[in-house]
Amino acid sequence: MNDEPSPPKRRWRNRQITSPSGERQMATRIKKKNVPKESSRKWIERQINDPYVQRALAEGWRARSAFKLIELDEKFSILGRGQRVVDLGAAPGGWAQVAVKKGARAVVGIDLLPVDPLLGAQFLQMDFLDPGAPSALRKALDGAPDVVLSDMAANTTGHARTDQIRTGALAEAAAEFALRHLAPGGAFVTKAFQGGLNAELLGELKRGFAWVRHAKPPASRAESSEVYVVAQGKKARD
Repeated sequence: MNDEPSPPKRRWRNRQITSPSGERQMATRIKKKNVPKESSRKWIERQINDPYVQRALAEGWRARSAFKLIELDEKFSILGRGQRVVDLGAAPGGWAQVAVKKGARAVVGIDLLPVDPLLGAQFLQMDFLDPGAPSALRKALDGAPDVVLSDMAANTTGHARTDQIRTGALAEAAAEFALRHLAPGGAFVTKAFQGGLNAELLGELKRGFAWVRHAKPPASRAESSEVYVVAQGKKARD
């Protein structure tokens, strides 16, 4: 779930050289990089100057993204004591950390990446899109979730429209999970891009919940196109 992209990795390349005897050999050398690339420099500067990054370090949060959930909760009162919470796309665990501190009795997160242990939470390292993921989450949670959280985002390709479509597909999968598995009265929060979910699925959410809103918390960077869909008051299924 980490919304902080890492700086570009140093690249290796192979080249063939010819020995004095005429034999071709393979040598590996590292591409010289005396000066950081512009994208790396900007990423470092943004991290250093970001007040939410500084607050996360000072207050012990695993990622600046924790403040997005904190701000959404302050506005919509999503989290409470004694809840069962599912965190989709949990790495590095910032949202699960918020849920634990809000008094959830059970928090289960899932991510393709490993997540460091967190007291009061359990993490599954598997693909949420795996057909077995919903049953694994329900089993680990020992019941129906009261809250489903999703800060999932697809790996960026550099093409804005493609990234939007791929992250939108994850948001739709999260919404379908919430519609099927949430306990009556439950809440659902998911990352989406501006424009939100597709109209058909958004209509299903409006039919399945007492109300649905779009919100952009202050911790979401102004230049980012991300918004969050918040649905509360899950209706009992017929």
